[in-house]
Amino acid sequence: MTWLTWRQFRVQTLVTAGALASLAIYLIYLGSEIRSFYDERIANCTAQACYLARMDLRASFDDTVQLMTVLLIAVPGLIGVFWGAPLVSQELEQRTDRLVWNQSVTRTRWLAVKLAILGLFSAAVAGLFSLLLTWSVSRYDEVVGERFAALSFDSRNIVPIGYALFAFVLGTIVGMVVRRTLPAMAITLAAFAALQLLIPTVIRQNLMPPVTDTVAVDAAVLNSGVGLHLKQDNTFDIQGYNAVGSWSLAFSAPLYKADGSPYRSEDSKACSVLDDRAASDACTVAQNLHFEYVNQPGNRYWTFQWIELSMFLGLSLLLTGFGFFWLRRRS
Repeated sequence: MTWLTWRQFRVQTLVTAGALASLAIYLIYLGSEIRSFYDERIANCTAQACYLARMDLRASFDDTVQLMTVLLIAVPGLIGVFWGAPLVSQELEQRTDRLVWNQSVTRTRWLAVKLAILGLFSAAVAGLFSLLLTWSVSRYDEVVGERFAALSFDSRNIVPIGYALFAFVLGTIVGMVVRRTLPAMAITLAAFAALQLLIPTVIRQNLMPPVTDTVAVDAAVLNSGVGLHLKQDNTFDIQGYNAVGSWSLAFSAPLYKADGSPYRSEDSKACSVLDDRAASDACTVAQNLHFEYVNQPGNRYWTFQWIELSMFLGLSLLLTGFGFFWLRRRS
């Protein structure tokens, strides 16, 4: 049964191996280029030179990194569509199931071997691609510091393994139920894409209770790219703050004075009349302002990775169980 599976899947295996080898060569080259830039321009930089070097890093590599990231995110969906969906549906559509499932190998064993071998291969493909990409762009991620961002989180480390396995099993079970290859491929793609949108926008941020930190407005905060927004009630919000490595769950937060009262427009007048940016920032810092920062701390990154991997492995097992139930029920 294993030999038969290899015979049926050898073309896809060889094509995938060739694609992975090509990607490996390119990602090793890309990683070397990013590391060289980091060592020359960023590793020992200071003040304004650091800011310019970071901007140049993003300008030089941002498009390439995003392209590789989107490609990896697409891989599990493609596995589900082109490997999973046709696996059983083609047998049913072409009526070869009557021959295959009436031999000495039972249909249950046939499905188990297919799911095990091809599922593990799917997970290995996504895992190797993710390992290569994670290593290649590690210095870029260190500078950009957006590990929790949807695209970065979904394409780094271990979660792509869960995505690929789930997408393959999803495609297989949808094909088994729908019994037509093209509709099964369309449903698999739509369902997996919907889940990939739902997880980072609705579910992921609630996997663990968020943390609320009180952040003092100092020079580092003001130089981190934040903005002060005057609202209609003449109070200020601070917008765009994101502590390095953490996941900010709110774009803006009310700004408060030391006594806990809102920071109002009349409080800012003494600083706003100053022409010099440095003097204005120093004046703002001297007012002892603070705000509440709702976030998922950076030290939870790997916890979130393991939780999400476990979720998709669990979903894969549930779908597998349903597949065997469906197969026996239809036998």
